[in-house]
Amino acid sequence: MNIKRLQAYRPQAKVFKALGHPARLLILNELGEGERCVCDLTELVGARMATVSRHLSVLREAGLVEDEKRGAQVFYRLSNRCVLNFFKCLQQLESARAREQEEGLNPG
Repeated sequence: MNIKRLQAYRPQAKVFKALGHPARLLILNELGEGERCVCDLTELVGARMATVSRHLSVLREAGLVEDEKRGAQVFYRLSNRCVLNFFKCLQQLESARAREQEEGLNPG
């Protein structure tokens, strides 16, 4: 096993791990529409503020979001909009899989 080559993939693995929770995907998708305060994201996710803050911390540590404190509130935004391309890719994969399943159930 080539440890150096594996080590090179750690940053990418951290991003994929951050993407591994539906609430974090929902948050990223929402941030694709523009910055949001934690209170808005808490309402969106339907979880306690501490839980949403932890999700945001994971996303920030993976380099997916940035935050800015304004008074008593913290606002989050995507650090790079390229993550939205990944969402498009996933939607295409899901559509293709659904078509394949439909074709398998309804052979022509």
